[in-house]
Formats: sequence, C-alpha cells, structure tokens
Amino acid sequence: MIDVVSLTGGKFDPASRFRVRQHVKPLQSMGVDVHEYVPLINKYAGLPFSPKNVRVSPYAYPIFLIWQGMKLVTRFPGVLGSRQGDITWLQRDLLPGCLTLEYFLKKPLVFDVDDAIWLNPPFGRQSLIAIAKRADVIIAGNNYIAAWFEPYSRLVHVVSTAIDMERFRPEDPALDRGDKQFVIGWTGTASTLKYLESMEPCLRRFMIDHPDSEIIVIADMCPNLKTLPSGRFHYIPWSEDVEAVALKRVDVGIMPLPDNEWTRGKCSYKMLQYMACGIPVIVSPVGMNNELLAKGDFGLPARTESDWYETFSFFYKNRSAGKTFGQAGRIVAEKYFSQRIISRQLADIFKGLR
Repeated sequence: MIDVVSLTGGKFDPASRFRVRQHVKPLQSMGVDVHEYVPLINKYAGLPFSPKNVRVSPYAYPIFLIWQGMKLVTRFPGVLGSRQGDITWLQRDLLPGCLTLEYFLKKPLVFDVDDAIWLNPPFGRQSLIAIAKRADVIIAGNNYIAAWFEPYSRLVHVVSTAIDMERFRPEDPALDRGDKQFVIGWTGTASTLKYLESMEPCLRRFMIDHPDSEIIVIADMCPNLKTLPSGRFHYIPWSEDVEAVALKRVDVGIMPLPDNEWTRGKCSYKMLQYMACGIPVIVSPVGMNNELLAKGDFGLPARTESDWYETFSFFYKNRSAGKTFGQAGRIVAEKYFSQRIISRQLADIFKGLR
C-alpha cells in the first residue's frame, strides 16, 4: 500500500472535494492510501465580518497579514504530516499567490493545479514556478494549464476533474415531473456568479418571450438578477446533498464565460455535471469547453447574446432533441471523465513514483 499525504484548501473548497476527496475511497481499493490534511481555516476565506469582493483598505493591512499568518499556521500539521507518508499530494499552493512552506514538504511531491492560479496576486507566477520546479510531477486539470507548466516541470500529466456518475445521474424517465416549464439551470460558486449575471439581459428577453420558461441557480450566494420576470427565478442554496437532486429539474445547463487567461484555465466542471445528469449544454466555447464540445453532439456553443437567445430557442422548441443531446453527453462523461477512469489515472501516477 502506498501512503499519500494530501494537503487541500478547506473543508468546503470545491477543488479539494472534486480533485482529491472524491478519489480517497477508489484509490484505497487500488493500493493507494490517502490521508488528507484539511486546514481549520479555508485558505480562500476573507477577513471575518468583512464584505465579500471588497478590496482591503490600506489601514487594514496589518489585520490582513495577521489573518494570512493564521491561515498559514493551520497548514503546519499537513506540512509536518507529509514527513510520515511516501508521497505528498499538494492541491494548489498552500496560500494563494504566495510561496510559503512548500519547500518543507516531503518529496516525491505531486502538485495538483486545476485553475490558472499563476494569476493570483501578489506573487502567483513566481511562486508557482518555484513550486513547479521542486515538484516531481504536475497534475494539470486541462491542456491549457499543462502547457503553462511544461517549461518549469520535469513531468506534467493532464488529469481532468472527475465526475461521480452515480451521484450525478439523469432523472428517472419513468417519473413525470408534472410540469411543462422550460427550465434553464446554472450551478457554481460565488466567485463565478459574475459570468451568470452578465447573461441577465439575454435571459430576461428570452423569459419575457417565453412565459413558460424559468431559471434555477444553485450556488453558495444568491446572484444579483433583479430584472428577470417575477416568480420565475429560483435560487437554491448550495449543499452537497441538494446539488445533484436540483439539477434533475433542469432542461438545459449553461456555462457562460468571457475569453481571457483566467477562464481558459477552467476545467469545465459545470459542463460535466450537466452532462452526467443527461442535460444538454449551452456553453461559451472557451478553453476546455471547446475541447469537450468536440467529443460529441451533446451541446451548443454560444458567443454573442444573439447566439445565446437562438440556442435557448432551439432547445425550447426541440425538447426531444434536448433529450438526445443529454444522452450523448452522459455517454461522453462516462467514457472520459468518470470517477473510475480518473482514479485509475491517479493511481498509476502515484505508483510510477515508487
């Protein structure tokens, strides 16, 4: 049995859940025992009692630095614990945008990255290069991330974020949902709500033109969507228990993104959730989204507001086609991105370091 010590970002950190935690049991059955160290303070947590997405006042910098120091202290057990394992599995950097205790982690070191985190302030690029040069293996969530790390790493593997095909499944076709509403769905975290909010004018126009349409948003914060028709926007607070169940009500899943360096590093996890649930997708053709669309006829790209409106209209008018698209997406997700497939890739990487 190979003993792997994993350092993750927090109990409720999505990357920790999907990149590491969901693989612990499958890896154990493959001869890899993972012990996860979860910090008491999420490394992305803002200052207590301060509004989200508000820049820190210069007068608050001493408090901010103390808060960062407290976060770092909560990483000590994991750094020390890495000495007890055979391999260290670091999920992103210990603190965003900073090089801290990474040099004290036991080697071999596997560095797992699933976002363009070299863009994080204040020293993201420099710190990521330093960690990459020390790591024995980089596990990159997509080809764009892998290409960035290749000049600085001796070995880079592309390992996609896995989807639990048992948890995310289509609605039972034998069950009648009991309504004829056309439901648009979006799921994600507060940090990506801005991409959904940018869609509000198009959503409003479509929903006004189609009175039997509505939107469901599953997130850890309610989006600022003030102009949508009354009673047809439904916010469902995110929890691990309700996420997969709520998606079963959706007729089409959306993933709007601008095209920039940060979004090209996205690993298309929203898209995979929709696909696993047998839901057709409409997505911005950015980065990995574009690569996924090339694997089958399960979704449509949309760049402009006109594109989005037309693709909504297509699935609205062609419900049977939507089901066919959804079935195709489920097949692609099962073939390339299922937990079983990705856990095996990870096991092979860890065994290759022994």
